[in-house]
Amino acid sequence: MKFSRQDVKQAIGDGLLSFPITDFDAAGNFDQESYRRRLEWFISHEISAVFVAGGTGEFFNLTMDEYRDIVRVAVETVDGKLPVIASAGLSIGSGKAYAQAAEEAGADGILLMPPYLTECPQDGLVEYARQICDSTKINVIYYNRGNGIMNADSVQKLADSCDNLIGLKDGKGDIQALNKIIKTVGDRLVYVGGVPTAEIFAEAYLSIGVNTYSSAVFNFVPEMAVKFYKELRKGNREVVKQITRDFFIPFVDLRDRKSGYAVSLIKAGASIIGKPAGDVRAPLVMPTSEESRQLEALIDASKKL
Repeated sequence: MKFSRQDVKQAIGDGLLSFPITDFDAAGNFDQESYRRRLEWFISHEISAVFVAGGTGEFFNLTMDEYRDIVRVAVETVDGKLPVIASAGLSIGSGKAYAQAAEEAGADGILLMPPYLTECPQDGLVEYARQICDSTKINVIYYNRGNGIMNADSVQKLADSCDNLIGLKDGKGDIQALNKIIKTVGDRLVYVGGVPTAEIFAEAYLSIGVNTYSSAVFNFVPEMAVKFYKELRKGNREVVKQITRDFFIPFVDLRDRKSGYAVSLIKAGASIIGKPAGDVRAPLVMPTSEESRQLEALIDASKKL
């Protein structure tokens, strides 16, 4: 860990956050050198933190050995320029193992994913997160998504119990519920927008004090992603409106055609711009050739925005 807790909080609370896809070779194996080049390209842009092996990076589809290599390569490549956050989760045991691996590799924190269970009680979610937080010295950001959604009281209990819990990432897009959490827990935590294609929620997030979000499209339209974020923070509503209307709405329409396209389209986009990372792993599937052509047209149009 190369950054203080306060430095990491500041980085994830103000600035565009990047979530790189994970590179696989033609045989479907992790491609370290391609991934290293991708990260070098990422950090050449204006971003404030790098989240590796996240949802966009197919955390759910990686072996533990691959995970260790991904975090190690990321820490080596980023080399202290920005905080590196890895993922953890699935069960208490596996969550602790991922957290330990991330800590040993020198990561600055973990993004704690929901547990692998169809339904979870609130007190069980708090205990799940608490045990994993307590197992590591590095920072933890809780991902409030799917079957792991905590209410305001539960987030408060977790924050009171775990000093190393520094943030909450929203993955649902329920602005009322998120606003309750923010107003209840306050600046004890930092808050990150994390609904797939978070830019479509960016204005609503900002209105309740969520200053940043995870940008998946940064993987293939980084200049536009950075421009959108900057203009949003400046309050330039006309530019935000234009980019939302001409890029993000048609992109979301394309994304919603099939489950998992929030990841699959990102890999397709990377290939279109000449930075391929291989195909997604099952149960995800790649978009059709026609959908890829539509995505390419969107990418071309984004250059004029």
